[in-house]
Amino acid sequence: MKNRILSILGICFSLYIPVAFNSGCAQIGAPTGGAKDTLAPVLVKASPDTNTLNFRETRITLTFNEYVEVQDVQNNVLVSPLQKNNPNISNNLRTVTIRLRDSLLPNTTYSINFGNSIKDVNEGNVYPDFTYVFSTGSSIDSLTLAGKVILAETGLADSTLSIFLYRNLNDTAVQTAKPNYMARVKGDGSFLFRNLPEGAFKIYALKDGDGSKTYNAKTETFAFLDTSIQVNVQPDPVTLYAYAEEKPRPTTTPSSTRPAIERRLRYTSSLTGPQDLLQPLTLTFNNRLKIFDTSLISFTDTFYNKVANVTPFLDSTKKVVTLNPTWKPGEAYLLIISNEAVQDSTGNKLAKTDTIKFVAKTEADYGRITLRFTNYDSAKNPVLQFLSNQELRFSYPLTSAEWSNKRFPPGEYELRILNDDNKDGIWTPGNYLKKLQPEKAITLPQKISIRADWDNERDIRL
Repeated sequence: MKNRILSILGICFSLYIPVAFNSGCAQIGAPTGGAKDTLAPVLVKASPDTNTLNFRETRITLTFNEYVEVQDVQNNVLVSPLQKNNPNISNNLRTVTIRLRDSLLPNTTYSINFGNSIKDVNEGNVYPDFTYVFSTGSSIDSLTLAGKVILAETGLADSTLSIFLYRNLNDTAVQTAKPNYMARVKGDGSFLFRNLPEGAFKIYALKDGDGSKTYNAKTETFAFLDTSIQVNVQPDPVTLYAYAEEKPRPTTTPSSTRPAIERRLRYTSSLTGPQDLLQPLTLTFNNRLKIFDTSLISFTDTFYNKVANVTPFLDSTKKVVTLNPTWKPGEAYLLIISNEAVQDSTGNKLAKTDTIKFVAKTEADYGRITLRFTNYDSAKNPVLQFLSNQELRFSYPLTSAEWSNKRFPPGEYELRILNDDNKDGIWTPGNYLKKLQPEKAITLPQKISIRADWDNERDIRL
């Protein structure tokens, strides 16, 4: 009997050891946890309730179902109508508190839009565009106004713009006073005002660089309508075309010292390979030239035959020399510069007579391109523009529904169509004082890739 008990205990012990061992190993790893929280916070209670009438409070409390935080209040929260002093907004655990710092207008509907500022603490899930609405009168204004703002030069959207509504219909209001209502622009350029009263308004778009909420610099991106708009039960959507009347000037620190003159006169050329048939040849000197004698500069073929009707010229900086002949495809050239041809203000010359040997590109180095346009309208004076890395590279007036070029630089380009109202070949911005709208352009959705020695064709619907 004793032996049987010992045998049973031995069997139980042998079974226990692997179970215990495996159990211990399973506890080494971290627990897997549940699914990741992807839900935005939920408003549980508002005090006073949203859409409260005859509002007389100065403090509003919002309670959510989880811990929340309010971020970047300055750039996210919009109070409409605007107040002189923004409310104080704070958060603690599940609660957001709003303390109004200005008196409220009578019989007015107010909205406090939080944009994307309310997030849960753990995962950063955003409660998008939460808006608290109340009225100091006996009803809630419920009219809306929708629209879109487009950058006139490109036809693209800019979500950094703000939309302003003014009850003051005077043209100078946007320059001297803050708006009554503001709205944000979404990524596609659209905007929407809610809880508006009925009435006439002036509408503008502005990239408010200095935070003044007024249009006070020609370098600010701005848009306006020629007339006021009527907000009623079904107002028409609004389209604004934004522009900057002047480009920002680069900030430079004035120097009290004159640029140093290097002891040795030298230059660099624009050549990085075969000469581009579409571009001039340039030489850039390190010092300003005092003497520039074109008779001592020879431009020839490889048999030393002078290329006719080509005279090098010096630009206004006295540093850049340009030659702009009609290049012959595949032709070899010689540029001979005597060491006496150029001299800077201290008498420095080239160390020796220089000879530059180079060849021009061939026709096979370029692509052949044909574009055919449907809905072509010559009355709009369309201009075809090619852009690379957002920089305008080439521009051609469209005189018919088909455009072609047999010598086009290879590369990938964006296409833009400019309606050139004044027929000067370039985009012209607007002018608010003259009530002049900007010229309008549109960037076509598809890029075009030009291959060398290839027929590149495309049908484009305008």
